[in-house]
Amino acid sequence: MKTIKGPAIFLAQFADDVAPFNNLKSICEWMSNAGYKGVQIPSWDGRMIDLQKAAESKTYADEIKGIVNDTGMEITELSTHLQGQLVAVHPAYNELFDGFAPSNLAGNIKGKSEWATQQLKFAAKASANLGLTAHATFSGALMWHTVYPWPQRPAGLVETGFTELAKRWMPILDTFDEHGVDVCYELHPGEDLHDGITFEMFLEKVNNHKRANILYDPSHFVLQCLDYLQFIDFYHDRIKMFHVKDAEFNPTGKQGVYGGFQGWVDRAGRFRSLGDGQVDFSGIFSKLSQYDFDGWAVLEWECAIKHPEQGAIEGAPFIADHIIRVTEKAFDDFAGTGADESFNKKILGI
Repeated sequence: MKTIKGPAIFLAQFADDVAPFNNLKSICEWMSNAGYKGVQIPSWDGRMIDLQKAAESKTYADEIKGIVNDTGMEITELSTHLQGQLVAVHPAYNELFDGFAPSNLAGNIKGKSEWATQQLKFAAKASANLGLTAHATFSGALMWHTVYPWPQRPAGLVETGFTELAKRWMPILDTFDEHGVDVCYELHPGEDLHDGITFEMFLEKVNNHKRANILYDPSHFVLQCLDYLQFIDFYHDRIKMFHVKDAEFNPTGKQGVYGGFQGWVDRAGRFRSLGDGQVDFSGIFSKLSQYDFDGWAVLEWECAIKHPEQGAIEGAPFIADHIIRVTEKAFDDFAGTGADESFNKKILGI
């Protein structure tokens, strides 16, 4: 067995124009002082990194790596959640996602997809230049508006949708393969890949591409009422990244999974700071350790109630306390009697 690395933290929700969260050096110093050993960097945030430059210049990538290392930490992964979303967007969401791309692409759904595809390819090379082996992203969505089938979905719609999604992602997956980096899809409501079944359908369409993998985040499964522990039993071979994020689901006689169009504070399902929700992290860390997951345990802070700084400060010791230093020997070795093949046959009467 292998020991999970951590604690680490995703910087996306903390980056700000106000110091010390307004540049990579100072935000890493703050996180290091809070007890973190690694940072996951949002590649769309120019205050943290220039993605294209990191792809095209090994010298620049080394400089970014050096900034993080000088604070006593490591880069765990890069993220292209926003760019990955734009690889596949249904026209109904076109304008809503304009803010994820350069302003000159506003309203240009094809242009945004082409830009996003190039961004992902930059991310593959940048990850390799930084010495990383896994990358976080979203799949995008062509079919999300049909997730609840009313009116009923036309025959063949899902087949066509997954065929197109795979067509868009295959060149990206191949680029990541060229650079030795896994693409880890965060299975998330709003994405066509949002649970195990949808991931399996996509995997079939990309010919079980070895770089098509999973960013495991139990919070999204709590809100879907999915068995997030058994999920690990099913998909542990494809789980290459781990977001440590808490959530709770408290349905009432007035609302359930869909939340009644309410804000996050008033939803039955909502994200919480670590330890404030319902996720069984002891079970998760045990299962991931059982299956030899040796990636990073990365806090993704999203809470409708608690201040982010408090969430970050409390998150590092929470993760550290849950990381299991795996054993190198069996607990009952003290009672071992030693054996060889002839002795074993004697015991069996053969």
